[in-house]
Amino acid sequence: MAISDNPRTKFHEWLYGDDDSRMCLDIPENACRQQPRNFVLHLLAALGNKLADELSSARLVLPWLLGIMGAPAWMVGFLVPIREAGALLPQVLVAGLIRLIPERKWSWVIGGLIQSAAAFCLALLALFSAGTLGGSLVLLALVVLSLARGLQSIASKDVLGKTIAKRRRGTLMGWSSSIAGAATLGAGAVLLWFDDRPSEIALAVLLAIAALAWAGNALCAAAIVEEPGATSGGHSAWQSIRSNWTVLRDDATFRNFNITRALLLSSALALPYLALIGQRQSGTELGGLGTLIVVSGLASMIAGPIWGSRADASSRRVMRDAAVGTLLCCCLGGVIPLLPGAISTSVWPYALVYALLVIVHSGVRLGRKTYIVDMANAENRALLIALSNTLTGVLMLVVGGLAGATAYVFGPVALLLMLAATALLAAWFAMRLPEVEQDSSAPG
Repeated sequence: MAISDNPRTKFHEWLYGDDDSRMCLDIPENACRQQPRNFVLHLLAALGNKLADELSSARLVLPWLLGIMGAPAWMVGFLVPIREAGALLPQVLVAGLIRLIPERKWSWVIGGLIQSAAAFCLALLALFSAGTLGGSLVLLALVVLSLARGLQSIASKDVLGKTIAKRRRGTLMGWSSSIAGAATLGAGAVLLWFDDRPSEIALAVLLAIAALAWAGNALCAAAIVEEPGATSGGHSAWQSIRSNWTVLRDDATFRNFNITRALLLSSALALPYLALIGQRQSGTELGGLGTLIVVSGLASMIAGPIWGSRADASSRRVMRDAAVGTLLCCCLGGVIPLLPGAISTSVWPYALVYALLVIVHSGVRLGRKTYIVDMANAENRALLIALSNTLTGVLMLVVGGLAGATAYVFGPVALLLMLAATALLAAWFAMRLPEVEQDSSAPG
């Protein structure tokens, strides 16, 4: 057919082959015909989102910004909790409201544009603000950015479920992760270019590029062809809370998935502490962190497509394997400081394990994202994703605090060993989950 001459269609056929017999699982026929176009737009949107995330990183760029401003040191400790939990906690409150909008992509667009505006404000603060007031404004802008990220997160996953067929979503997210890894690699190269003392202008440029990347993300979202969805399941915020807690109580699969997801937080929590151990042992400052960013980008490029295709076959097994990988990486990270000085004082052994853990963490993310999207249906997908993310946000604050206390009292090596035990439990719970990638599902 003539449509096969379209570059988007050729790319889609190259990924999946010409056989489209299982191409329309869980989505309408009209959405099926638009998959090649939407696939490319999802990829480009993911590229903009990840590039913006890295150039406004709460683990690297924003601490530099606060340092240059002369803001109090205690403010740095609030960056990562605000960035992560702020994006997850409010989602259950807005999921029912998003359900009232026939085309959910516009919620995604709004989230992207708000993040773009917040990043632009951060760029201006880098140029024109300083001290405690400047630091407070940075935290305020980060709160706004994180809340918008939560809105975008739930809307984008709902749009994914409406526009990309089951047994195609994991591959899409895998390629998205790979392209995002290339963006991360570029971001790391930029940070290494600026070395360990970037100027206010350099930081403002990075944050301005992040603003443009989020604007591009919103533009790609607006261009996605989305069939209007049902709005009968929409709720107010408090109605959403009541109905979703009922689901958590009554749906054993959903409840066990969230237990597994909570235990899989071990991979996310281990990453910064592994970097911290490497920094302490090697004596490397920001140059070492730049190395970690580069290896992180390379690892993501390798990991995404591999995990994605496996997630389409069995996202439950991907979560199990990623949990086992987390266990091994945590143990390796705890052992390196005990090795001879020539090894334990070099940043490269830590960078290697860090790269492996990034690959593993990519599997955690792809596995649990694919599982919940495939487990849910068009009627409850947005609400289940929102509740799961909100629960994770609460647990991130609680478990993150406990992890920090453990590292403070017993040291980061002891914490890694504790996280290894948590990962072992995650693998066990993952294998108790039922399979959700089934050909027998009827088109949505």
